[in-house]
Order: sequence, then C-alpha cells, then structure tokens
Amino acid sequence: MENTTEAIWNEMHTRLCRFICSRMADPEDAEDILQEVFLRIHTHIGTVRESSRLESWIYQIARNSMNDYYRARRTHVELTDLATEDEHPDEDAAESLAPSIREIVDTLPERYRQALILTEYEGLSQKELAERLGLSFSGAKSRVQRAREKVRDALLTCCHFEFDARGLVYDYRQHCCCCES
Repeated sequence: MENTTEAIWNEMHTRLCRFICSRMADPEDAEDILQEVFLRIHTHIGTVRESSRLESWIYQIARNSMNDYYRARRTHVELTDLATEDEHPDEDAAESLAPSIREIVDTLPERYRQALILTEYEGLSQKELAERLGLSFSGAKSRVQRAREKVRDALLTCCHFEFDARGLVYDYRQHCCCCES
C-alpha cells in the first residue's frame, strides 16, 4: 500500500466506512468520524515507520476517533447532585467511627501500627514511609495495605456497615462495644 492519503483513501475508504458504520448508530456521525480519521491520517502519515503496520495504525486511529466521539458526548452528573439530605441522614457515620478506628490501629502489631500512623495520621506518602523505614517502595505499600486490611477486618467483625452508591459508609450498627461513639 502506498503511503499517500489519496492512495489510502482509494484502497481503504469502503472497508473503513463499513468498520465505523458498524459501530455507530447515526450514519452522519459515522461519516464525520470517517472524515476525521482521514484528516488524522493525512496529518500524521509521516510518523508511520513500518509500511507493513499501516493498516493496523489506520484502524487504531478509527477506534480512537470513535472513542473520542463518545467521550465528548458523555453526560456528566455531579455526585453532589445525586445526594440529598433524605438519602444521608447520618452523613458523619464514618467520622463517628474515627476514635474506634484509632483504637483498633493502636492494637495492631508495631510494624503495621507504625505504617498506618505515619501514612494516615501524619500524612507521609508511602514513598516517604519506605525511605524512613528503610523499606522498598513495594514493601511499604504492602505493609500499609496489610495494615488497612487488618483494620477493616476488625471493624467488620464488630460492626455491620451500610454503604451508599459511592461506597461511603452510610450507617453502621455495632455487634460489640468496640465501636461505641
């Protein structure tokens, strides 16, 4: 295949049009995307290093153009618009657990307690934690993750949680006295 826009148009126009039309609901939008694809081909044809990969490069441009089209038309809904006072009567359920969480953290083995206190309470990044404790970055990440899992397991043992659509604690009920406010 010759690497000129006209040669590519002559050889690939029909196949590319079918490819795009099969993925688009509106034929006019498909035609717009096809034109966009050929504009990008024309603009960037000089960047193709291997002629043998030209066709896959063109189809990748088509896929990216369709993704851009759908992404641009996606409607955005603010999460704050979804939440109302009626949906979240006890908005600070997670905050009321904070003292109990700190008590659970204080009962963790030293290595996990230290990792959580330094990252969650003192604000160190996991990279800074690794440097301070002489650990590898992945070792520090693992330690923090394991500590969080231990806290989560302890909380799930003593309380029943209800979560909202965003995954935030909506409400909780105690099974024992460790989560009393």
